[in-house]
Amino acid sequence: MQSLEVRIMKTKWKNASSLELNGGNQQDANDLCDMITVLKGRRPGSTPNSDSGMWAHSMTVQDYQDLIDRGWRRSGKYVYKPVMNQTCCPQYTIRCRPLQFQPSKSHKKVLKKMLKFLAKGEVPKGSCEDEPMDSTMDDAVAGDFALINKLDIQCDLKTLSDDVKESLQSEGKNSKKEEPHELLQTQDSVGEKLGSGEPSHSVKVHTVPKPGKGADLSKPPCRKAKEIRKERKRLKLMQQNPAGELEGFQAQGHPPSLFPPKAKSNQPKSLEDLIFESLPENASHKLEVRLVPASFEDPEFKSSFSQSFSLYVKYQVAIHQDLPDECGKTEFTRFLCSSPLEAETPPNGPDCGYGSFHQQYWLDGKIIAVGVIDILPNCVSSVYLYYDPDYSFLSLGVYSALREIAFTRQLHEKTSQLSYYYMGFYIHSCPKMKYKGQYRPSDLLCPETYVWVPIEQCLPSLENSKYCRFNQDPEAVDEDRSTEPDRLQVFHKRAIMPYGVYKKQQKDPSEEAVVLQYASLVGQKCSERMLLFRN
Repeated sequence: MQSLEVRIMKTKWKNASSLELNGGNQQDANDLCDMITVLKGRRPGSTPNSDSGMWAHSMTVQDYQDLIDRGWRRSGKYVYKPVMNQTCCPQYTIRCRPLQFQPSKSHKKVLKKMLKFLAKGEVPKGSCEDEPMDSTMDDAVAGDFALINKLDIQCDLKTLSDDVKESLQSEGKNSKKEEPHELLQTQDSVGEKLGSGEPSHSVKVHTVPKPGKGADLSKPPCRKAKEIRKERKRLKLMQQNPAGELEGFQAQGHPPSLFPPKAKSNQPKSLEDLIFESLPENASHKLEVRLVPASFEDPEFKSSFSQSFSLYVKYQVAIHQDLPDECGKTEFTRFLCSSPLEAETPPNGPDCGYGSFHQQYWLDGKIIAVGVIDILPNCVSSVYLYYDPDYSFLSLGVYSALREIAFTRQLHEKTSQLSYYYMGFYIHSCPKMKYKGQYRPSDLLCPETYVWVPIEQCLPSLENSKYCRFNQDPEAVDEDRSTEPDRLQVFHKRAIMPYGVYKKQQKDPSEEAVVLQYASLVGQKCSERMLLFRN
């Protein structure tokens, strides 16, 4: 593991971060490994994946936005970047596009389950919660993502295409007499649908059945019993009013059985409609979501710290099988309360400002879940979620993700550039991490050129290789690559200087290699804004 300790210190520079890059002592290195492994769900002391890391004491939200758009993530004040082509399980940064997001069938089930619990106290039987941001296969299979493995669909389409050809050939003799009643959709047109990021239920392929198979096209299509009952009721009411609508239709020669169904007045419910549906006055439970700055200077955060910490311990022991003594206040504070991000409240920003926050889910006066998030100039970034295992039946991992997507849409109304929801890392080779792809439409970050590519375009490559360059343009390069390392800013002996000046004072030949590695990882923009502390 390559550990680049970065201490970001306040300077006289406006909107600048300063970084210290060094190895630290052995105990510090061990602590950093433990913190990283906890974040990735590994046991402390196990062999970590290959990463580059920085220890940050203070950082602007814009600097961190630019870093996560280059594949970095934070755990407390430790900011790290997987070495993608060396790690056994490449971790691709994934983001959802909330403005185009439509909840899937399984998402709606989770939201309705919460509403039923709040309204009537209904507890579903036989349901089991997925780990937050580490969903179980049960929920993944229920979502669209597991049903849209692009390679499987392409194989199905090939078989389907052969069936269509055979069917057309068999009916070629009658083609002049009778046209097919069904729309034939080619494999290419379906592929366009898949590449557009639409959910699986929007892709439909209708084919002409083989002779003796399928529905009889000469007969009217079957209707649902519910529609038939509604029509009978409507007929009965109209028959009771001879001068009404029934007479009008019969006068025009329309038989009652051909009455057109009434136009649906209810549009499909939006995500917000499902989340904020009004509850009866005598509702069994009350749920409140509070956004609290992750700072001990905030009185609400400070007053709820003890309850929040107790919930964290309960979650870690029950869900991740940690030992209680591994979940002390120091570890909790370092992991989920400490943040290098400086709070900012610009006039054109969201009302809550930018920075690190805890979204607390209060049920009947007690905290049952806490979502740790960062609000940045372009996105809401999910850091972690812990919850009360006693409420696993509410699928709080999925529910909180949907709430955070809706929250991002809410922030976008005030701050137009804030329009993405970052879900951390997507690991295609790990079934419990693939579920993040079901929040559509979503994009993966190309690990070489740092451009965003729709996930549908990435899946075929990931099926063939764990590590992939998603950008298909062979000539494309990292636009923010370090091209002028001498302009990198260094903080040395209480003075700020360009690296071109600093390196003339150094005699250690290994110093240049370390600094250039740092410059290539953070990019040109950040290397000029952030201060690399050297002692």
